Amino acid sequence: MPHVPGRHDAEIERLFGAGGPLGPAVGSYRPRRSQTEMAKAVAQAIAEQQTLIAEAGTGTGKTFAYLVPALLWGGKTIVSTGTKNLQDQLFLRDIPTVRTALQAPVSVALLKGRSNYVCHYHLERTLQNGRMTSRDDVGHLREISRFLKMTSSGDKAELARVPENALIWNLVTSTRENCMGAECQYYQDCFVMKARKEAQQADVVVVNHHLFFADVALKDTGVAELLPSANTIIFDEAHQLPDTATLFFGDTFSTSQVLELCRDVLAEGLAHARDGAEWGKVVTVVEKAARDLRLTFPQDIVRLSLPQIAPSSDFFPALQTLKDELDGLNAVLETQAIRAETLEQCRVRGIELAQQLAAWKYDPKAKVEKGEEAVFWVEAYTMSLQLHKTPLSIAPIFNGQREGVPRSWIFTSATLAVKNDFSHFANQMGLTGELSMSWPSPFNYEQQGILYVPQGLPDPNSIGYTDAVLDKALPVIEAAGGKTFLLCTTLRAVKRAAERLRDEFAKRNLPFPLFVQGDKGRTELLDQFRKAGNGVLIGSQSFWEGVDVRGDALSLVIIDKLPFAPPDDPVLAARIEVMEKQGMNGFMHHTLPEAIINLKQGAGRLIRDEGDRGVLMLCDPRVISKPYGRRIWQSLPSFKRTREQDDVVAFFRDK
Repeated sequence: MPHVPGRHDAEIERLFGAGGPLGPAVGSYRPRRSQTEMAKAVAQAIAEQQTLIAEAGTGTGKTFAYLVPALLWGGKTIVSTGTKNLQDQLFLRDIPTVRTALQAPVSVALLKGRSNYVCHYHLERTLQNGRMTSRDDVGHLREISRFLKMTSSGDKAELARVPENALIWNLVTSTRENCMGAECQYYQDCFVMKARKEAQQADVVVVNHHLFFADVALKDTGVAELLPSANTIIFDEAHQLPDTATLFFGDTFSTSQVLELCRDVLAEGLAHARDGAEWGKVVTVVEKAARDLRLTFPQDIVRLSLPQIAPSSDFFPALQTLKDELDGLNAVLETQAIRAETLEQCRVRGIELAQQLAAWKYDPKAKVEKGEEAVFWVEAYTMSLQLHKTPLSIAPIFNGQREGVPRSWIFTSATLAVKNDFSHFANQMGLTGELSMSWPSPFNYEQQGILYVPQGLPDPNSIGYTDAVLDKALPVIEAAGGKTFLLCTTLRAVKRAAERLRDEFAKRNLPFPLFVQGDKGRTELLDQFRKAGNGVLIGSQSFWEGVDVRGDALSLVIIDKLPFAPPDDPVLAARIEVMEKQGMNGFMHHTLPEAIINLKQGAGRLIRDEGDRGVLMLCDPRVISKPYGRRIWQSLPSFKRTREQDDVVAFFRDK
């Protein structure tokens, strides 16, 4: 749909023009036509309280394109992004840059989920109880204690000395279930409450998708209080929304929640009602029932829909045992809860868990309202079992959220369309018929890169496929001088590639440092990869997007397979079944568009700047051999294309 000139166009032209204030504010930044046009479209959507789906190719500068109109005309604005890292980048770098350049007097707040803020009460309780599981915990606890005296935000991201995934954080932060609320002696100093208060008063609030959608489900993130007064909602990295919303619009019960409840009941029972029950015995039977339920699946990781579990499976009696034992625990708490506020909290949590368990049952004969269809499925991890109820479509629920107060909704990402067709994303989110626009990347892909599909690879499902990929990849990695991302579709492939490349590099005396997902945190791996300058990084899904390595350190991106969702995914299987009953082709209408959007993300890691040059090596022969391959080709950047290894080696020689 063409852009109708809006009332803010002239001002945007001035701001983004060669002599405008945004040029010098960003140093090497150069105005781009696509960016100016996108900013005008966002300004118009804000002025007319419209919904806009905006795809902007890598390098467009979409962050500035939505921030400028939002800061100038957006009123109260919520910006939601894909990860906490991107949230911090927006809050600490991008918004201050734009605000300074525009001299816009807007106040900005950062709001994260409560598990990101140190809790005074739980820190004190942990210090008193001293229930540490490792020596690291003791040192980390000392650091957190010191941090509490110096921080004004309580945000754990500020304390780099304690790893973000350290187990100690679970003991010094609160959850919705164990927060004391206004009854807490530290309520006035509470970092969660302070963050929410700041967010209510700010003009611009930066959140992340998990927080936004958790609020819709739980009403516990502070976003609920912000939404009524917000004039503009902007979702950056919007391609992630269908998965995030699906996660939160469903219900999940986990055996780890039961074990956490047992831990807290034991601590609070002994502290406040030692004579009220034999607390050790009371919780032990529940813990055993939770662990026994997990053990009904011998595999490490399993995903099964409820109808796929054999009626004779031990799972069903074990589930009943857990229900019975949890009821027994709740009966004890019923008699003792009056003795302490914390025991009353445990009682409420116990009842909620029992209700969740009772609600997790599928009756194929029951009539279900349209829009409320759901999939019941189980997911087993090494230490826990989760019971999920997932909606088949999030569109009706999300549309319910968007009704009511008129406001503008902006959805933006580099990957929302398949060959300029937005229908897949729009249908998933219930945005059919809304305005969608696309702006190309300013990069000259034909000059800057090559797309290489090697010849002679076997079927991707064959045994030894990863080794066949590595046989083709090794000469290219050598020609590139390292500087490689190897993006795999499974963790098994990551592990095999790491083993093989370690051996090959040693055998061939190649000096390329190897960085493997799982060895360290993502941020640390990326920092080390950038510093090395000739590294090879092997990763799966978490490295396909949100990763920015500019310049010479990354010249080759290898993708092992087309990223089709695993065929054993119960939610995907159920969605496809419904589509096929409606006469659609599940593969063409869902599986393929999903894979293309994912692939575009992975391919987007290669060229991040006007000066970048490199090779995208796509190792899946189906791109050539299958009829749908053409649609995949046409959705990728317009690199020169080759199937000859010699062309790639020559490209690196001339680079």
